[in-house]
Amino acid sequence: MAFTRTTEQESSHQSLETLSTQELLNKINQEDQTVPLAVQKSIPAIEKLVDAVVDHMLAGGRLFYIGAGTSGRLGIVDASECPPTFGVSHDLVIGLIAGGDQAIRKAVEFAEDDRLLGWKDLQEHNITSADFVIGIAASGTTPYVIGALDQCRENDIQTGCITCNTNSPLAAASDYPVEVVVGPEFVTGSTRMKAGTAQKLVLNMISTSVMIKLGRVQGNRMVDMQLSNTKLIERGTRMICEALPHLSEEDARADLLKYGSVRQAIEAHQA
Repeated sequence: MAFTRTTEQESSHQSLETLSTQELLNKINQEDQTVPLAVQKSIPAIEKLVDAVVDHMLAGGRLFYIGAGTSGRLGIVDASECPPTFGVSHDLVIGLIAGGDQAIRKAVEFAEDDRLLGWKDLQEHNITSADFVIGIAASGTTPYVIGALDQCRENDIQTGCITCNTNSPLAAASDYPVEVVVGPEFVTGSTRMKAGTAQKLVLNMISTSVMIKLGRVQGNRMVDMQLSNTKLIERGTRMICEALPHLSEEDARADLLKYGSVRQAIEAHQA
């Protein structure tokens, strides 16, 4: 099938520099409102990807995100939020970006064009067939990501992808492709906008669903969250009070700090 990069097609909005601030904001917002609907169309593909990830992680595998530029940064953000939110170890969900950690803040020239670098980065984490890799690239053509997934296939490592074009080389290299087509960007080719928003929404869906399936949420509560600041300690205290109404707030806070998590504090009273 023919491959057309809709992410590179010309914006339907013209003469942006002549628009008022209000006009710019309204038009950007109008474009943004189309993104969740595009994501909704991809839910069947996201479901298959999530179930595959869960199977690997229940068997002891890890989840890797790999991307370049905005896509890489979004993967790193999602990975970095799993430990504080769900109490998992920092090496369970790992985000990799072309050019290494320095590329999180500042672009590393031509790093994304190296087909061998992505696989090299994965090997530094001793990746095996027990693990699962999700490649993230709005265009679906980033050599760094495609090269990594090609090598994963040769080494019996299952993969998924998140891209915003249909029939892309990245999707062809992936076992569980997710294609969210959001159309041309407000600023032509600026995929940090709608495409980036779509990728963020899909990443939220993947990590949250996976962690729920792994038992890291009870009811709708983050019972394993890390107590890294006063706000979270207060939230955890409220959660314990709701689960154990006979406890005073003072005792709930004391138990939370003693046991280190909402789950363990509640379980200590239920033992």
